[in-house]
Amino acid sequence: MSPLLDLRNLQRHYASGDTVVKALDGVSLQIFPGEFVAIMGQSGSGKSTLMNILGCLDSPTGGEYFIRGEDASSLASDELAALRRMTFGFIFQKYNLLKTATAQENVEIPSMYDGMTKTERVARSEELLETLGLGNRLDHRPSELSGGQQQRVAVARALMNNPPVILADEPTGALDSQSGQEVMALLKKLHADGRTIILITHDEQVAKNAHRIVRIHDGKISSDSGRSGKAPVVVEQGFARRAPRLFTEIGESFKTSLRALHVNMFRTALTLLGIIIGVAAVVTMMAIGDGSKQKVLNQINSMGTNVILVQPGMAGFRGAGDIVTLTPEDAAALEKIPGVEAVMAERRSRQTLRFGNRDYLASVSGVSTSMPSVRNWDMAAGVFFTDRDMQSSASVVVLGQTVVDQLFPNEENPVGKYLRIKNIPFEVIGVMAKKGQSFDGRDQDDNIFVPLTTARQQLMRAAFPGSVSMIMAQARTPDQLADAEVEMNQTLRLRHRL
Repeated sequence: MSPLLDLRNLQRHYASGDTVVKALDGVSLQIFPGEFVAIMGQSGSGKSTLMNILGCLDSPTGGEYFIRGEDASSLASDELAALRRMTFGFIFQKYNLLKTATAQENVEIPSMYDGMTKTERVARSEELLETLGLGNRLDHRPSELSGGQQQRVAVARALMNNPPVILADEPTGALDSQSGQEVMALLKKLHADGRTIILITHDEQVAKNAHRIVRIHDGKISSDSGRSGKAPVVVEQGFARRAPRLFTEIGESFKTSLRALHVNMFRTALTLLGIIIGVAAVVTMMAIGDGSKQKVLNQINSMGTNVILVQPGMAGFRGAGDIVTLTPEDAAALEKIPGVEAVMAERRSRQTLRFGNRDYLASVSGVSTSMPSVRNWDMAAGVFFTDRDMQSSASVVVLGQTVVDQLFPNEENPVGKYLRIKNIPFEVIGVMAKKGQSFDGRDQDDNIFVPLTTARQQLMRAAFPGSVSMIMAQARTPDQLADAEVEMNQTLRLRHRL
């Protein structure tokens, strides 16, 4: 008869710091169908490591391992899992039952990975539990069962796929003497029915139930009582193998997850609350960060990434530089510099505006026609004034949105209407699009624009009639900004020295 399990010079080594622990060191062992073998050894002898390799739960460091003549070391992980599912049933000292599942659901678990239908699983699990005397405990969870009953559930689970080999690791170690005898009686019955039983134990009394005793010490087999002369009864596996179905596995995993969540409702609620708070905090921080980033970008965009701002020193004060005031002629000179796209001269003051019976104090800016281009500012309605308006010092005005809201609160269209500045009537020819705050927090929409020539002649004649308060120059590209700034400084210094 060919061996069912064949180990040849098997080795399993573990690295522990600078040393190598030889859990198994050259183990050779053959186990034949229908045998009842007890593998004995003290703690640390290597018997649990041997069981893990026998059950394909671990891989050897060296040597060969054949199952029914097939080299287990040559199999991929999925193939090894299928071989393990078809060949072995496991009984553990600590039962390893799912605490959230009932006895019947625990027994059904192996068959979920074996492609068994729900109807077949239920019938098979009920039959096994009835046979083991737990027919009235199908819907009881592990916490509602005694130690002996839990171990019988574990035995039923091991038999669910009808495996030819039962691997029992200290199955009586956590049981009282009476329950231990019951479990051993079950194993002996399984052996009598034709199963191959491999029992891992350190108890001499438990080992005496086996027909063959293999002793292991320091990772090596120290003795082997040999095979029994009695011909064993061998029962081949009774179920045809089926490939597990993907949707069935997903469905069962989902139901198992829901069951675990339902059993621990309070913990689940706290976990979900923590997740919700964590996600909300992350979303909030991202929203704040993105909002701040967008605000900064909007402010930069409103100013322009390729704009140079030129302002003179304070009135009556001569600093270290040469430039005390600026004039429209300075703007015309700067416009001729290579790399400069457009130049805007500006003179600003605050004036009271009147429309009908409504007054409002706003910033009045006398600017040149290039203002929308230089400040990257679109029109919302109407038009901006032209070179012809500049030449004729036309009494026309373009309003910011804040001014429109204050003087025309009823959503009136201001274009074509007249308002008074210093009691001088000005025709509204356009409305600027909403601009928002500047980088220094100033409301840019609280502003109106008139031609620079008109402002100098009619609104701002009192102080420095020939000056402007600011010049803004727009470089053709952001890359040309530095070069244009150098040329502008040189041009202004040259003009004011002259």
